[in-house]
Amino acid sequence: MLVLGAGLQGSACAYDLLQNPDVVQVRLADIAVDHLAPFLRPYAGERLIPTRIDVRDAEAMRALMRESDAAMSAIPYYLNLDLARHAADVGIHFADLGGNTEIVFQQKQLHARAAAKGITVIPDCGLAPGMVNIVAQHGIAQLDRVTAVRIYVGGLPQHPEPPLNYQIVYSLEGVLDYYTTRSWVLRDGKRESVTALSEIEPVAFPAPVGRLEAFHTAGGLSTLAIRYEGQIPTMEYKTLRYPGHAHIMAAMRDLGLFELAPVKVKGLDVVPRDVMVSVLGPRLTRATGQDLVAMRVIVDGERGGERRTLGWELIDYADVARGISAMMRTTGYSLSITGQMQVRGEVGPPGVFTPDECVPAERYIAELAARGIHIRAL
Repeated sequence: MLVLGAGLQGSACAYDLLQNPDVVQVRLADIAVDHLAPFLRPYAGERLIPTRIDVRDAEAMRALMRESDAAMSAIPYYLNLDLARHAADVGIHFADLGGNTEIVFQQKQLHARAAAKGITVIPDCGLAPGMVNIVAQHGIAQLDRVTAVRIYVGGLPQHPEPPLNYQIVYSLEGVLDYYTTRSWVLRDGKRESVTALSEIEPVAFPAPVGRLEAFHTAGGLSTLAIRYEGQIPTMEYKTLRYPGHAHIMAAMRDLGLFELAPVKVKGLDVVPRDVMVSVLGPRLTRATGQDLVAMRVIVDGERGGERRTLGWELIDYADVARGISAMMRTTGYSLSITGQMQVRGEVGPPGVFTPDECVPAERYIAELAARGIHIRAL
């Protein structure tokens, strides 16, 4: 198994793969692999092979892929189209964490090539998009008519500290991108874009999580809203944070502090967002911080002529003993599970599909449960 990217999510994906004795070898490939995560170090050697590579080197990537049964990408989303092309040409299964719907549609143009090679290419295989889309589709499939799909997800500190009550659980640049990009939703069956951080609503989870707030952010629905445009009246994805977070972040955004266009500061060109990342990053990074992931998916509709509401909920906590965060577990393990299901022939048919189109939900949920990640029906 080939894991591309030795950061947080790639390391978690590699760790999960190594727990399966059927996985003979894991190649963890990145431009820098000198410092393995502590939880991976005991495996370095025969089964875990750190491999230095620039994923932009097409020939080197194809050569590495030819030695593998599947590739799982935890590399930045803008490189995934070329990586998917390499996998389809070489003829190995490919999955990625995605996060950019335009690139997903470009990957879908590889469908005939992947199908001809008998392999699957599955973008958007993390938490959101990924897990939430599989669960939402699970609910949609159980109803005769669906009226609304609402998805709520958040990565949060277990012990919040003011003023933002937040800690970095993945790229801060990615967070700010989500806070500034308009979000697609379905309203009256039609796609509509709404402002990020808007339409704040309270969402209550069981103790000790308690009351959270939910607001629009981009990317979580992936292609789901496009698939069901004209069929499902209401569909939306919202991010979860502790109360008060959205108001502060919206104020900073509206003041221009997240802008990418340079401004003059004492004669120098300065990018406001670069300053915010440099200032906020150290303050929102907790060396010993313990995070949690909260998720809820609600599907309203009808079955057998009766109104029905189906719901699923997840609260997952960091694995403190191993130093694996809840975000790494729910995202990196999800990528690993998808890759293993591809190799075992449990997804399909061959071609390019998003997880909600091809991953069997009950099997996937059972795989998560075997790792202590429990999605419970409401």
